Amino acid sequence: MKDKVVVVTGAFGALGRVVALGAAARGARVVAVDYAATPPGDLVSALGEGALFKGGVDLSDADAASAAIDAIVEAAGRIDVLVNIAGGFAWETVGEGQAATWERLHRLNLMTTLNASKAALPHLVASGAGRIVNVGANAAVKAATGMGAYAASKAGVHRLTEALAEEYKGRVTVNAVLPSIIDTPANRADMPDADFSSWVSPEELAAVILFLASSEASAVTGSLLPVVGRI
Repeated sequence: MKDKVVVVTGAFGALGRVVALGAAARGARVVAVDYAATPPGDLVSALGEGALFKGGVDLSDADAASAAIDAIVEAAGRIDVLVNIAGGFAWETVGEGQAATWERLHRLNLMTTLNASKAALPHLVASGAGRIVNVGANAAVKAATGMGAYAASKAGVHRLTEALAEEYKGRVTVNAVLPSIIDTPANRADMPDADFSSWVSPEELAAVILFLASSEASAVTGSLLPVVGRI
């Protein structure tokens, strides 16, 4: 991945920062994009002077996503890899929940991925070795109680991944990872009695993402790769 320009959305979060740091360690120039306005100071220090930061970007808005990608290309010269991590989660039953939750997760998970991908695709094609890696969810394979809205939005990411892989076969590889529960501080706080050792660490998931983003994965496209840890 040396000297590749790697755009990571949701880069200020628990998984995004690990992916960004891992890409930088492999020699990539990282562009960290997030809805939050200001990047964490320790992330800025860790990524160093070569990294670019774009905060305050609402990728659920197509125009905002397009403007952000245009600004990145102007600053970095090109885009070789797009890692779509930006998203959200909510647990809510269908019977007692709200339609607004389905709409919100649709925007946060599917539309952010769609908008960023559409804006980046011409530049990824121009790269000659373009990569898109999306974050789906193992929970979207079969939805459990309370997971309907989340699973539906992530299932949309899965179908988008497959469709883009077919459309851009031979030009851009498009794959998705399907994690189970990721071992983040937020998930530990929500499920304090769970067995954390069975979860997927951000570092484990990032390793798979970065493989799919690398030149070594040039023959892999359209895959929905489960990364389920020890559950």
